[in-house]
Amino acid sequence: MIEDGDADAAQSAPIWAVFGDLMSGLLGAFVLILVGVLVVQMDLVATLNAEVEKRRVEEQRRMALEKALAIPLASGRVTLNNGRIGISGSVLFPVNSDQLRPEGRLLLQSLVHPLRVYLSERGEMLMVSGFTDDKQIHEGNRRFADNLELSAQRALTVTRALIEEGMPSAQVFAAAFGAEQPVAPNASEDGRALNRRVEMAPVPKSAGANGSVTSSRPATP
Repeated sequence: MIEDGDADAAQSAPIWAVFGDLMSGLLGAFVLILVGVLVVQMDLVATLNAEVEKRRVEEQRRMALEKALAIPLASGRVTLNNGRIGISGSVLFPVNSDQLRPEGRLLLQSLVHPLRVYLSERGEMLMVSGFTDDKQIHEGNRRFADNLELSAQRALTVTRALIEEGMPSAQVFAAAFGAEQPVAPNASEDGRALNRRVEMAPVPKSAGANGSVTSSRPATP
């Protein structure tokens, strides 16, 4: 015959076992959630650190480029924005022409030495990009089919001039954008003048080597 105390113990034992299993399950779930949160936080910290490092490198790169081009920048004929060196088309070329002005060649000559040093120190290349406004080429001008061709020829002219002034041909290549990527509205002459430009930007060597940039490499003169 089972006494009352033994019956109560037999009934309570399964309850405690179930409670223990429940607590173990909850503890396991809590641990998993905690591990997941820690992993997410570690990923966020790693991403943040990588972004901070990227910005630090970009800032150092910008400051180094500003230092290298201090004299041309001080003249006001060259601009530097987000690592892109800008030169007004009117400084380099007459309207609808790819023939360098004498003062334009002198300006390019002043850029060669500092850019050579900068590119060599970082193992980079120089992308020379030509841009135009959105006005169509005059029908009487048979040299260029459209703005894209004009921008391509101007980029090549600048590229060849840089090489003639001492830039290694392996460190420079040309790209054409025509009326794409305007920096100002084409609704006014002032805006169109800003869009008629040549830009030069240091890029990793892989950008020019793997064809990720539409480019045309000139032969050494």
